[in-house]
Amino acid sequence: MSLLELIAAADERGLAASAVACLDRCLPRPAEGFDPDPVRPLWAGCADGSGWPDRLAEVRAALDAAADTDGAAPQIRKLLGEAPVDRAAPGLREWADACSLAALEIHQQFDTPGGDTTADDTDLLRRCRTGDPGGGGPLVTGELRRQIQILETLAETTGTVGGGAALRRVLDLSTEGRRVLRAVVSRQARGRA
Repeated sequence: MSLLELIAAADERGLAASAVACLDRCLPRPAEGFDPDPVRPLWAGCADGSGWPDRLAEVRAALDAAADTDGAAPQIRKLLGEAPVDRAAPGLREWADACSLAALEIHQQFDTPGGDTTADDTDLLRRCRTGDPGGGGPLVTGELRRQIQILETLAETTGTVGGGAALRRVLDLSTEGRRVLRAVVSRQARGRA
């Protein structure tokens, strides 16, 4: 299945967890003195929908307090501000889709020299999400593969007792993706210095 098909078929837990994973991977390293993992509380809201509103408010407050204006932080704050407070809201699928696209766009910026994107790049991401990853750079291809793997993992455990283990696997995949992206960002920043 393509990424868009997986998003269309995902349940509430899958949509929430995949969206949180996308945002979590793309957060830049926080400034000294701030929570190194500000999105972590929201993972519990993915497992238990009743805790979603409180966890979402907690994460929004943590990111607002950091007021980081570098890299993808403003875009991620904006997306978290648009997240449905009710995890069962009809807008959850649209929000998860927007988070998926934003994560691919952020990865594409670091695949493209100078971070410049064009209309062709937007078309490329559209094609990648429909199942044609040809032409994508290594970061975009890796992110696409990671998003698909996350949604497949969550779909396989829908309604089963293995749901907690699946969320743990998703968190591990997301953490590894964050490490990869931060390493690339750091290496490119050293190259410009």
